[in-house]
Amino acid sequence: MKFTLLFFLLFSTFSTFSQNSLKFVNPGSVIIPKGYSQTAQIDMGNSIMLLISGQVPLDVQGNLVGRDNFTKQTEQVFTNIKNIIEEAGGNINHLAKITIFIKDISKIQVVREVRDQFVNSKAPPASTLVEVSKLYREDVMIEIEATAVIPKR
Repeated sequence: MKFTLLFFLLFSTFSTFSQNSLKFVNPGSVIIPKGYSQTAQIDMGNSIMLLISGQVPLDVQGNLVGRDNFTKQTEQVFTNIKNIIEEAGGNINHLAKITIFIKDISKIQVVREVRDQFVNSKAPPASTLVEVSKLYREDVMIEIEATAVIPKR
């Protein structure tokens, strides 16, 4: 009896998810990548979960912002994330989780200072930080992927 009830609950939850619940979007506010989407939008019923691909310090034309300047690169990455969330109908306060990849762990204080210019520093999003030896380009010093949950209106 318990197994049957558990199976029913799990099946009914999974069966309500369909391809109509998942949309891949390339917002106009950031560069359109080749081979992947900038966001996956998942309709959760009362909200939209927005999975944001790793953002790097490129502007909408694909130009690197802040060559050799970690602060400027970090600002551009958070600007991209903010713009993506806003274009999906939310705001930066809907940011739930970020994963930060940086080449120099000693720069974490700069990341915190820039992050706090964008998010509510009294209730910042969940966060993971990973130091890496390389990113996809030698001149890129930071990449951040993010998840936002945007309530439907």
